[in-house]
Amino acid sequence: MQPLYTSVKVNNEIELCEVSDLECKKLIERALLNNRISYYIRWAKGSFFSRKKIHCFICVNDNAKEEAEAIIRNICDESGYHVKFLLRKSSANYL
Repeated sequence: MQPLYTSVKVNNEIELCEVSDLECKKLIERALLNNRISYYIRWAKGSFFSRKKIHCFICVNDNAKEEAEAIIRNICDESGYHVKFLLRKSSANYL
């Protein structure tokens, strides 16, 4: 007997934004946790000649993207950090 959920593929995460400042990343993480929004951080693989030394992608569930985007835009407006919004399907494949 096979469980019902084994054949269901759940992959509805989106890459919400790209962050290159670690202080901004910490502010975003704290805000998402305070608002109970589930997220994960995918670190970009840097090359030897890359100008951006450290940057990461903040990924959230597609159902929470509007709320998370509003929170991050608010942080950027208050603090003056630059964040690049991507709003594209995550390339991570778990199955």
